[in-house]
Amino acid sequence: MDVARSEGAFPVTPGGSRAEAPRGMVATAFPEATEAGVEMLRRGGNAVDAACAAALALAVCEPQGSGIGGQTMALLHVDGRTVAIDGSSHAPALAHPSRLKSQRSRELGYKATTIPTTPAVLSYLNEHYGRLPWRALLEPAIHVAGSGYRITRLQHLRQETELAGFLRVPSRSGARYFLKNGTSPYTPGDLFVQEDLARTLERLAAQGSSSLYTGSIAEQIDADMRRHGGLLRADDLALPPEVVERPPLHGSYRGLEIRSFPPPGSGHTLLLILAMLEHFPPAFVAGDTPEAYRTLAEIQRVALVDNRQRPHNPNTYPQSVAREETRAERAAELVAALRETGPSLEVRPERGSSGETTHLSVMDAEGNAIGLTQSVNLVYGARAAADGLGFLYNSYIEAFQYGRPGHYYNLRPGGIPWASVAPTLVLHDGQPWLIAGSPGSHRIFASLAQFLRWVIDGETSIETAMVRPRLFCSEEGELSVEGDRFDPSVTRHLEERGYRITRYEPYAFYMGAVQAVLRRGSAPGFQGVADVRRDGTAAGL
Repeated sequence: MDVARSEGAFPVTPGGSRAEAPRGMVATAFPEATEAGVEMLRRGGNAVDAACAAALALAVCEPQGSGIGGQTMALLHVDGRTVAIDGSSHAPALAHPSRLKSQRSRELGYKATTIPTTPAVLSYLNEHYGRLPWRALLEPAIHVAGSGYRITRLQHLRQETELAGFLRVPSRSGARYFLKNGTSPYTPGDLFVQEDLARTLERLAAQGSSSLYTGSIAEQIDADMRRHGGLLRADDLALPPEVVERPPLHGSYRGLEIRSFPPPGSGHTLLLILAMLEHFPPAFVAGDTPEAYRTLAEIQRVALVDNRQRPHNPNTYPQSVAREETRAERAAELVAALRETGPSLEVRPERGSSGETTHLSVMDAEGNAIGLTQSVNLVYGARAAADGLGFLYNSYIEAFQYGRPGHYYNLRPGGIPWASVAPTLVLHDGQPWLIAGSPGSHRIFASLAQFLRWVIDGETSIETAMVRPRLFCSEEGELSVEGDRFDPSVTRHLEERGYRITRYEPYAFYMGAVQAVLRRGSAPGFQGVADVRRDGTAAGL
């Protein structure tokens, strides 16, 4: 591909979703988080420092998708080496299906929580790959928690959507911290101050992340859980959270090298989608024809089915030439079946997850890049908060498999949940060119594939690729589209072929939020985009 074409015609929006800069770039889902990352670059930190500070600020400013009570994954390229940082949370020792018989208990309240890893992962990244002191990374988050930030329209809408869930938790702890007067959504523009969270972050800054696992914070969590019937205990927290370095997945697309997140993430599904798309000409893949969209939808669907039917143990998933050949063979088989039979739909109401997440991307002038995805699982996690500490508990108990004892992600003490994260690095001529990722549960790899389709096949700018309309096809054949952004001939064709279409708003929260940073090859400098589907910004140094 001609990278110069993808790097050109880039409209900058100062303080907004599109930015250019000569010495580094940060793209996140909230302005204060982006500024926290840029501040670390300004202080002489590297991309890892910037990502950690931004992630901690997001834990304050985007509680619907992240927090220090959740889990964090990252794809990191430092000093010429790429590594996946697996920060999977683990089920507590008391977590057994017999204690979690109802879906409600798996989604809401204190039983829904696994051992949080975000503080441990960010501390690990700082210690092994960062440059600045740990306290420096927390300073922006402490400041914004104590001084407050303005509630956005998106957060207002998310609070409206999750209001009933907040109020169903008997203690109303999440409602008390994250709803206005503990009863209703905040109004857009309201100043939201989190004094308890600021004090908790200050303790983490002074005592290190270990205080959440073996110190006074751990003791408070234990007492809170016992008081409200939760399963998490001090003994669970005292076991050091496993931060595992894994080799990235390697693939290629149109001559570009692709590195993505291995199991327990879903980079392998993204690479499978790209391998299937490569069987079609670039002009067709990047086209706006009804047949191109039908092909894209069906490829998404069969890849999602493959993801669910082939769960991989991350500890035994080999990264080898044989594995890459297997992926290519599998893609060829699926494409052949697709061409022979057309859409093989079994349409019924979508069963899909409503899990939520946040992603950020950073590159620096030294050639380092990091894509970091963190989450509390469902929107606002368990909708229960740690009393006196100010952060939400996650709801990752919901993300386990149930009723299949042999399944690697089946709920068991110490087990890890399913994950859909897929932070992805694209290399050109052996050098990092693009780092990108997205939230959105199982829409993550679908959103990323569509974004890369436009950048690589369409040779468009990352800004154009980010704003293009998206669709998502569930494994059941339910096709979700962004409002009326598709030509009527497209949706009519899809309906005629048997798809049942659900229309969302034009730039739908449901369709993920690609945060991407590109290091230009045709000229010096960086470009960054934050998806307009969320509240994010891009900025650089």
